[in-house]
Amino acid sequence: MARAHYEIIDCGTTIYGAIPGLDGVYATAGSVADCRSDLREVLEEWLLLGLTMGHRIPPVDGIEL
Repeated sequence: MARAHYEIIDCGTTIYGAIPGLDGVYATAGSVADCRSDLREVLEEWLLLGLTMGHRIPPVDGIEL
């Protein structure tokens, strides 16, 4: 989550968050706090699905799964 990047989109009404290097891990919400929470949930689900399906999970900050 420390690598997450956030930006304001839709004329300032929406926050977009993504984690670089993890394709498909992104979220949108009306506030940074909500976006961060949604992004954390997306990351958890992305990791669980990837591990269940045997996908290679790229190392993040030196951590390999």
